[in-house]
Amino acid sequence: MPPGADTLSAGRPLAADRLSDRLAADLRQRVDSGALQPGERLPTELALAAQYSVSRTVVREAVSRLRSMGLLVARQGSGVFVAPRDAARPLDFDAAVLAHLGSVLDVVEVRRALEAEVAALAATRAGTTQRAAIEQALRRVDESVASGSAAVDEDLAFHQAIAEASGNAQFPRLLRHLEQYLRDAMAVTRRNESLKPEYMDQVRREHRAIADAIAQHDADAARAAAAEHMRQAARRLQDADAPIRRAPTHPATPAGTPR
Repeated sequence: MPPGADTLSAGRPLAADRLSDRLAADLRQRVDSGALQPGERLPTELALAAQYSVSRTVVREAVSRLRSMGLLVARQGSGVFVAPRDAARPLDFDAAVLAHLGSVLDVVEVRRALEAEVAALAATRAGTTQRAAIEQALRRVDESVASGSAAVDEDLAFHQAIAEASGNAQFPRLLRHLEQYLRDAMAVTRRNESLKPEYMDQVRREHRAIADAIAQHDADAARAAAAEHMRQAARRLQDADAPIRRAPTHPATPAGTPR
């Protein structure tokens, strides 16, 4: 058995979708939990492929992802090893953000902390051009929803426009960095909301409240409106009657994952 193979769940097959992300998440959990120790060598690419019943390409992509995160390091001629705990690592979320509803709620909570302050800054600093961009983005959300779309891209653009209006270039950069996670979590929340008409009306009113507070230069109201939008998004997901809790799921797909 290759070095380190006994620390993994040998032979556990992975679901058929997002295989590299799922493998990366599994390996990351073992690194974070200490099951794979700093300096320990990973099983070979071939061994991992057999162990998880995936292709070597999937293994290569998963390992590459963890290397880019600073969790793994490659040593020429020796293999891939777990990085030292003090190694610098870029900000990153768990790749399996859609695996559980609780993970989606965690992302919503992060958004609440971030976007409430961003909205307050936008209310203080936005000029005519920035406020017009926010209004245009909001119109596109409404138009997309009216056409039957979940409007994930348009919703992201609305929040990005608010970040751009904050006057701090780091906020839009941060949102772009987090976009893959925001997109995944938002796809779940928007799918849930699109299946219940009253949810969509609530979302429209919440967006309008944020945009109006920014237009009126009311930082406190903008902060409160953005935070309330995220609180309500979480409430809609936790609603016992929410479509996400009633919709049938594919056997290979985590509950709540949009298809």
